[in-house]
Amino acid sequence: MKFLVISDLHQKKSRIPWINGIVEKEAPDAVLFLGDITDMGTAEDAVEIVSSIDCAAYVLPGNCDPRDLPEKISEVATDMHGKSVKLQGYTLAGLGGSNITIFGTPFELTEEEIDSALRPISEEGMILMTHAPAYGTLDHIPNGTSVGSPAIGKIISDFRPVVALSGHIHEDIGAKYIGRTLFVNPGPAKDGHAAIVTVEEGRACVRFIGPLDPY
Repeated sequence: MKFLVISDLHQKKSRIPWINGIVEKEAPDAVLFLGDITDMGTAEDAVEIVSSIDCAAYVLPGNCDPRDLPEKISEVATDMHGKSVKLQGYTLAGLGGSNITIFGTPFELTEEEIDSALRPISEEGMILMTHAPAYGTLDHIPNGTSVGSPAIGKIISDFRPVVALSGHIHEDIGAKYIGRTLFVNPGPAKDGHAAIVTVEEGRACVRFIGPLDPY
């Protein structure tokens, strides 16, 4: 399976032609949108944006998205907040929002809420998509502090997904293997960052797309 993974568009609609250019050239099976579609906007704003993407999309809310986004986004895409689906023999599981921040953004969850929503839908070897990263991995803000979710980290430790996708932290773009899990932060789509993630035979690989790449 081949996915275009994007996150943190923050309502920059001018990036939609760029996203569709990637879709046209790369022909992914689906777009995995990890949240912050809007920038404190409405669910209707998110529906307009996602409906403009020329590919099947599996979508999470981010912490800057409204609380009613999951319900409304199901009109045009597959809502993945607190849900799982089967894709070609894999379980795709998702949880949007973020752990608690200092900013008081609209869609924040306690660690207990994260665990109680994510654990029941998790399976060994799943493809995991969350807006917030696990604590300690691709979660560092510029001063070096880790701001990820311990609860997401515990889920990953317990279920060992083939790939753990997250956004939220714009500055910590990258990928790394820990055990058999590939952690990926594609970077903010608003700045021209995305990733192509391929999953085959229980193994994931990633190729990053940057703002200077010709799409």
